[in-house]
Amino acid sequence: MDEQLKKCIEECLKCLEECNHCYDACLKEDNIDMVRDCIRLTRECAEICTFAANAMTRNSPYMKEICALCALICEACAEECKKHAEHHEHCKKCAEACERCAKACRSFAV
Repeated sequence: MDEQLKKCIEECLKCLEECNHCYDACLKEDNIDMVRDCIRLTRECAEICTFAANAMTRNSPYMKEICALCALICEACAEECKKHAEHHEHCKKCAEACERCAKACRSFAV
């Protein structure tokens, strides 16, 4: 397997894990209204990361386009999570994972 492809799959899986953790932690926050967009985006991001990793492992003819979309959603999720990163460690870790995934997906999608 190509190293760039392998790295992209790994970053998608790591991002999926951090998004799921952030999603769960945000649902437990006292002020859920404050993290509503974070919850929504972490779900979207986890889903596209799963889809992208699956597409890459089966050598989908659309994997580059899927990875480009994954990068776009990861970037949006990272920006939202950064808004809460000062007060929530799970949001900070999620934003970092999303940024790494977006970078890997962008590199692969070119």
